[in-house]
Parts: sequence; structure tokens; C-alpha cells
Amino acid sequence: MDLAPSQAQDFKRGRGDVLLIACGALAREIVDLIELNDWRHFDVSCLPAKWHNTPALIPEAVRAKIRAARGRYSAIYVLYGDCGTGGKLDRVLAEEGVERIGGPHCYSFFSGNEAFAEREAEDCTSFFLTDYLCRHFDKLIIEGLGIDRHPELLPLYFGNYEKIVYLAQTDDETLREKAQEAAERLGLAYEYRFTGYGDLSGFMGARSGRPSSSQR
Repeated sequence: MDLAPSQAQDFKRGRGDVLLIACGALAREIVDLIELNDWRHFDVSCLPAKWHNTPALIPEAVRAKIRAARGRYSAIYVLYGDCGTGGKLDRVLAEEGVERIGGPHCYSFFSGNEAFAEREAEDCTSFFLTDYLCRHFDKLIIEGLGIDRHPELLPLYFGNYEKIVYLAQTDDETLREKAQEAAERLGLAYEYRFTGYGDLSGFMGARSGRPSSSQR
């Protein structure tokens, strides 16, 4: 199951009593964990992954999904980091009384928030890719940032980066090749790190009442 950037909104799974409101960029990983662990009580509703380019849209859209779902579920959780909202998402969630996964973004919780924080100084000039971003690099990065139409923008966006770090959720040769090609296209060095699902599996597992099997 792989949702393209334009298909992520309104994706739902199952008929559970717990709702996960998530970024569309996490849909495949969330479904994989649900299937791997047989967490049938989770439903999933995703917002478009492309909103990472316009994070101001995220907080109120999450609020709308919470309010639309309230009364239909025994619990609601949000699978978003702050994701560039400048704390606005957390303010919305505090007002609505809904918990989210910890961490500033998915790069952090896929890595493990503690491990990511420990490497913060080392990674300050790194541009991160996940499995999803490898699959949709051209759509979300090259086209989404307008580099295909205005190649002169590339150094403006990426001139301060030194390397691409691919944080891999799965051990996939095709995706490794795509990540290396992305690094070459941006003129950056390349580093591969296998993270698996990181803190995402632990967060979901703790709210499922059952331990998780998070690695393949």
C-alpha cells in the first residue's frame, strides 16, 4: 500500500474504536504496523503529505478532523511532529485534549527522539529522506519546490546542506538507489541509516494495549 501525495487525504482503514490522525507521508508505515501487529481497533485518517510545504494549514485541519470524529471513537491520537507549525499544532491539541507522538518531526521519531537529539550537532547540515520521500522525491521536492521549472532555485534551497541522510524504514535496494540518485541530483554527499519504525511503533503499541513487532 503506497499513497501518492495527492491521495493521502481522507484515507481511512478499519472499523476500530481508536482514531489515528496522521500525516499522509506516514500512511504506509502506519498500515504496515497495524497489519504486522493485528491492531484491528485502529482507524486512520490522513492529511496530505504535501502540506509539509505549507505547514500553516496543518493545525486547524487536524482540529477539524478531531471535532468531526469526536463521539465516534473512544480515543483519538495524532501522528504528527510539530512539523514546522511553530508550536501551533501543540496549542490546538492542548485545546482539544488530544495527545500526539513526541518529537519535532518524523525524522526524529523514526530515528528515535533521544538518538536524533544526540546527533543534532552532527546533522545540522543534513537533509533527511524517509522511505516515503524517496518514493516521491520528484513530486514533493523537485516539483513541489519548483526546481523543475526554476533550476536556479536549487542552490537557494540546498546551498547550506552538505549531505542527504536516508533514514530507511525498510531494507529496500530500490529505495537506496533512489536516495543516492537524489543526493547526486542535489549535489550532496550521501549517508544511509536504517531506523525501522523507531518511536512510531512504540507509541502505537503503547496505545494499543499490546506490544509491537516493529522490525522486518
